[in-house]
Amino acid sequence: MNERVLAFDGIHNFRDYGGYTARDGRLRQGVLWRSGQHADATPDDLAGVGDLGITTVVDLRGDSERQLMPCLRHDGFDGLVLFAPGETAGSELAPHEEAGRGITTADEARAAMTRLYENMPYRDVLVRSLTLYFEALATREGPSLLHCLAGKDRTGLAAALLHRLLGVHEDDVMEDYLLTNKAGNQKRRIAAAGDSIRQRYGAQITDEAIETLMGVDAMYLDAATRTINERYGSAERYAEEVLGVDAARREALRGKLIA
Repeated sequence: MNERVLAFDGIHNFRDYGGYTARDGRLRQGVLWRSGQHADATPDDLAGVGDLGITTVVDLRGDSERQLMPCLRHDGFDGLVLFAPGETAGSELAPHEEAGRGITTADEARAAMTRLYENMPYRDVLVRSLTLYFEALATREGPSLLHCLAGKDRTGLAAALLHRLLGVHEDDVMEDYLLTNKAGNQKRRIAAAGDSIRQRYGAQITDEAIETLMGVDAMYLDAATRTINERYGSAERYAEEVLGVDAARREALRGKLIA
């Protein structure tokens, strides 16, 4: 198990995305956490999360997802939970569930996920959620937790944007993104998602297609990066014009997150 990853029974893909070398130093460790949803967390899981001292939770899921799978919190949790009302994935579905519509094979799943990532940086409710995320990182004290349903697509995009704004090397940006494919109990996570996706779209979807939907691929993040660069020239300009992360906010992020 990668040393970044915390092993929980009911919370998938829980890990520290700090610690990377950045432009002006190194990202602090123990203050930037990311994961999937917490609706299935066990009491031991919640106690473990409680030990991290998290003061801010940024929930990138939409209203339907939060209603269907409300996240559990440990006793005594008094942190701030931030989210933007509405559907961040453009529907009531998580991105990987949305991409399952009309596909059968792994190649079709990969193409659907790539198309989804091309549009993900411009979805209105997700944009508002990402704006809250960067504002919280720049202004609040204490460790934060960033999560969506599976902790891989919306969360992966947000973490990659932060890394790029702070000057993390592209190899490390991609390494952190791809760590989803190794973090936690992959077989159990994929099996649970497979049941849900097949109930919604049919039994014709292959095991390989389910694995493709539930994993990440460099081409997915590259697709989002390409559209950002085509429209704005850089992640920095996108963040400033779309998310309000101007020079002052970038400086605040460096002050809070770089040791």
